[in-house]
Amino acid sequence: MKAAMIVSGPLGGRLEILQIPRPTPGPGQVVVQVMASGLNRGELIRVREARSGSPILAGIEFAGIVSQVGPGVNGLREGDRVAGHGWGGQSEYVLAESRALMPMPATLSWPEAAAFPNVFITAHDALVTNGEFRAGQTVLVNAATGGVGLAAIQLAAQLGASRVIGSSRSAAKLARLHEYGATHVIDASQPDNVQAVLDATDGRGVDVIIDSVGGSVFDANLKSMALRGRLVIIARMSGIETAQVDIKHLWINRLKVIGTTFRTRTEEERLTLIEACARDVLPLLCEGRLKQPIDRVFALDDIAQAHAHMASDQHFGKIILAVHEDALTTDTQALSLQTTKEMV
Repeated sequence: MKAAMIVSGPLGGRLEILQIPRPTPGPGQVVVQVMASGLNRGELIRVREARSGSPILAGIEFAGIVSQVGPGVNGLREGDRVAGHGWGGQSEYVLAESRALMPMPATLSWPEAAAFPNVFITAHDALVTNGEFRAGQTVLVNAATGGVGLAAIQLAAQLGASRVIGSSRSAAKLARLHEYGATHVIDASQPDNVQAVLDATDGRGVDVIIDSVGGSVFDANLKSMALRGRLVIIARMSGIETAQVDIKHLWINRLKVIGTTFRTRTEEERLTLIEACARDVLPLLCEGRLKQPIDRVFALDDIAQAHAHMASDQHFGKIILAVHEDALTTDTQALSLQTTKEMV
């Protein structure tokens, strides 16, 4: 089968499309024929940091059709439409734990289904599990126009946030956030973002911040938080990994600073997060209350171009890889797709 692989090199890795054997499921496992796969910023980092070792499979999320079911798997049959979370999703077939798969409604196109797993699992983990969000509280999402940011904005709104604030350095992208549930938007390229957050919350600050920017906004995040606020750090897009902390401010306001990532979690912890997302978030998707805009769809063979497009930071929403040609032609009423025909 054809698979996107990360091949290491002394100066960093590169992507190659290689032919590898099709996987066979073991106990509790399922083989999925992949139709489409979402692209995530962490995958760019993984390629860049691949300086040694054997080639590894690329891709962390996928959508497709159950092809083969291993022993001991209940509730899944060949032909079922699913989306899942796990490495190898940018291959024609992927081996997955059955607990890492979620049923997908037929109303979703393959690109839409592939856009769901990683960003909404991450957003749910950050907002609900770590951020301890409750209805009526206020939320700030930094870098809100990316995949996880848009998922967090929508999830906060659907779970009853009183105010949902999204920030971005792109004024053009900010203008679109209100249709996804943001009540306030902040241009992060402008000075005094802290005052903008305080103005949006009547001087109180926010209860939960979902941050993927990192050290460059750490101090501003702390100053934007309400009493007993929670700052959940999910990434470090700014590249700045250090920051000074005003211990008195942290202490007197009883703030929590929480880091979260899949990298240091056990397999059982990862599967538990997926199941929590399926329990709390999947019903909202099936009811049509969540949507993830598709920025662009690339053919699998053009994966390097897809990575370059993400690195340019010009996208709004998800970048999708069409692993099967049907993912390039599927047309549903819900699909707001800007497919570039030259990529086919």
